[in-house]
Amino acid sequence: MKKDEPPLDFPDTLEGFEYAFNEKGQLRHIKTGEPFVFNYREDLHRWNQKRYEALGEIITKYVYDLLEKDCNLKKIAIPVDATENEPKSFIFMSEDALTNPHKLMVLIHGSGVVRAGQWARRLIINEDLDSGTQIPFIKRAMDEGYGVIVMNPNENYIEVEKPKIHIQSSSDSSDEPAEKRERKDKISKETKKRHDFYEKYRNPQREKEMMQLYIRENGSPEEHAIYVWDHFIAQSAAENVFFVAHSYGGLAFVELMIQREADVKSKVTAVALTDSVHNVWHQEAGKTIREWMRENCCNWVSSSEPLDTSVESMLPDCPRVSAGTDRHELTSWKSFPSIFKFFTEASEAKTSSLKPALTRRSHRIKHEEL
Repeated sequence: MKKDEPPLDFPDTLEGFEYAFNEKGQLRHIKTGEPFVFNYREDLHRWNQKRYEALGEIITKYVYDLLEKDCNLKKIAIPVDATENEPKSFIFMSEDALTNPHKLMVLIHGSGVVRAGQWARRLIINEDLDSGTQIPFIKRAMDEGYGVIVMNPNENYIEVEKPKIHIQSSSDSSDEPAEKRERKDKISKETKKRHDFYEKYRNPQREKEMMQLYIRENGSPEEHAIYVWDHFIAQSAAENVFFVAHSYGGLAFVELMIQREADVKSKVTAVALTDSVHNVWHQEAGKTIREWMRENCCNWVSSSEPLDTSVESMLPDCPRVSAGTDRHELTSWKSFPSIFKFFTEASEAKTSSLKPALTRRSHRIKHEEL
């Protein structure tokens, strides 16, 4: 740890960082036209990481802005009955999300630093907005007549500064002899001195100590998925609900199914998972859930095989096909056209009361029966 690192004082706008998104949605330096450079200062990894995180916070707000202005989504505060002073989160919805009688698409990202509207912060910063955000999904869904709900499963708490606790010294309220009190005070001061020296070494810039205040009924991605289902999706008019769930979002969806099995089965037509980390055994998903997933879900997994090639699985849940990339964070973007085709076929199959005639799915199911 370097004690002489520069101040952790970073701009709070893209312009301040001297970066902007070009017409291709790529983040580029305003003056040089170069992509983002992580190692801005050599041998100062912690400082570079803090700079990257500060840029990431700006990117999050930038994407929120695009969701409202570019995609015409509404920001809806949750819990819906929150008092003025309690911690709150939010989701995004299209104007017709609850009233569209035909189709509703629900988007769930994975775990980590990503927030509503994002698949991967790394892709937004190093590649482009199309691959790293959910915006292409939202725009195409709206063009094809879907209502849209964008979940925000990682916004589980707000951070506030820890209150400073005053520790009363032993000499303040003790009946002990003066000599004993002085000895105790001396030991206490030496201990504090050592602690302060260590803290200065560990945390040279004296960053504020923060505490987390969790958001009611939304304290985890799983809780959030159930809350949004109960208060929004379950109330929607849509005859067909479709989910796109990436990575940990897939686990959150399976947990939702476990908790609301009958309701999910009655409303959800198809689920597109992208490199989902769910596990039907660990999550104790029952036989009826596993059977439903085999018929109505498909998992586009990271693989070097061409897009939509069947990929074998050790788990008895849904068919797995290649996303056409071996990069986990790119699986949603690379499988984008196949996901919409999958939803269209599932919707048509439901309308005609026939099972979807998808070669990859029927092949997978037959293989499992063998």
